[in-house]
Amino acid sequence: MASRSPEVADVFRRYGDAYRAQHGAALSTAQRRAMSAIELCRTAALGGHVEQCDSCGHQRISYNSCRSRSCPKCQSLVRAQWLEDRQAELLDTEYFHVVFTVPDEIAAIAYQNKAAVYGILFRAAAEALRTIAADPKHLGAEIGFFAVLHTWGQNLLHHPHLHCVVSGGGLSPDGTRWVSCRPGFFLPVRVLSRLFRRLFLDYLDKAFQAGDLAAFNSLQKLCNRAAFLHYLAPVRKAEWVVYAKPPFAGPQQVLDYVGRYTHRIAISNNRLLDADAGKVRFRWTDYRDSNRQKVMTVSAEEFIRRFLLHVLPEGFHRIRHYGFLGNRHRAQKLARCRELLSMPIPEPLEGQSEKDYRDRYEDLTGVSLKTCPACRQGHMIIVETFDGVTTRPSIQDTS
Repeated sequence: MASRSPEVADVFRRYGDAYRAQHGAALSTAQRRAMSAIELCRTAALGGHVEQCDSCGHQRISYNSCRSRSCPKCQSLVRAQWLEDRQAELLDTEYFHVVFTVPDEIAAIAYQNKAAVYGILFRAAAEALRTIAADPKHLGAEIGFFAVLHTWGQNLLHHPHLHCVVSGGGLSPDGTRWVSCRPGFFLPVRVLSRLFRRLFLDYLDKAFQAGDLAAFNSLQKLCNRAAFLHYLAPVRKAEWVVYAKPPFAGPQQVLDYVGRYTHRIAISNNRLLDADAGKVRFRWTDYRDSNRQKVMTVSAEEFIRRFLLHVLPEGFHRIRHYGFLGNRHRAQKLARCRELLSMPIPEPLEGQSEKDYRDRYEDLTGVSLKTCPACRQGHMIIVETFDGVTTRPSIQDTS
């Protein structure tokens, strides 16, 4: 193992072929593509460009990124762009963070039916939020929010849940007033939880009756509807976990906080400690043991298996917008919200469209990729681009 800290890509490059040989028949197309993308990310195989200092002549190779949403190295710049786009959508109102979690019995079904059940999770949570908010007994308004799907716990096991960032108020039904929630209070969580449970189970039953759910291995017995309903009976009575956290301190805190959730993947490279001798060690937080920091050691095969649990089906959208933030009428309704809240029209961010990845990297890290790392005086200029190759180009970066 090299002296640098290990990365997820190192695990896949070392042990990915063996994993494919052992479990290839069970891998989905999305999982296969995610593995390949991570293995090839920022290597000569994806091509890249050569930069040269306009002062001292120092040369450097920059390889292209894979841009996979499963890759730990490709999410920071995407997240920065997403947050930048959200900046203009923030309103001068309270915001709340609401988390929807499903019981283990439902998670087991979701494991075998990711697209169908994750879709139901979005639909039931969004409908519950909008329904309770629209009820005059609670708020009586159309709220705006976005939801982000996470499918993992700190130990990388399957734990699907939804993070929602919700406005603490909304448009009145006739669009003439802004209706604010009570300071520090969003919506009654128990009412929200029970409506979410009912909606989710109704949609799940409809999916079963439509033949949209598969059941195999340990769940094969659920192919019979009587057995399916019997399996769900306990969760119909259980309290489902819906948690509304205290309101954010302000709109900027919303972005700072949400930035840690939107484009996160199952595990970041900085949590890996070692990946050698067929084992992977990584840090994790045990929330059931007073949030203690611990170290877990698993086989490389098990690490890859857990990582691939969280590769989403191709084309599945893990961030979705609802209410007055819904894509169809977002601009019009946001303009009305600003008018009712006496907010100024946001000015367009000049020069943002001209930014390339180096500008965004500097904004994100404070480190300039344009300044020559050798002389610290000149600027790095792209002098050559190249397609993917099977061997490393001859020019080496000596910085």
